[in-house]
Amino acid sequence: MTIKRFFLNRRGGRLTERSVARMLEKYVKMAGMSLNISPHTFRHSFATHLLDSGADLRSVQELLGHANLSSTQIYTHITTERLKQVYDKAHPRA
Repeated sequence: MTIKRFFLNRRGGRLTERSVARMLEKYVKMAGMSLNISPHTFRHSFATHLLDSGADLRSVQELLGHANLSSTQIYTHITTERLKQVYDKAHPRA
């Protein structure tokens, strides 16, 4: 599987995590916000939104590029609402 890069630097290379972090800091500051946000925040949100919308953990693992499922579990935050939905759908006495 060939990975395509969507975001490139001025020289056509891939953006580093640090360069993305600097851009993020710049735009958060320009917006007058005082958020403590990082590129990893987007990974957490991405994984959580996928799971909340019904994606399985194995698919999320592939999308995040993790070799081990245990790594993916670190990035996922299952909301209480999602847990209730799974319970209601799966438990016979729900």
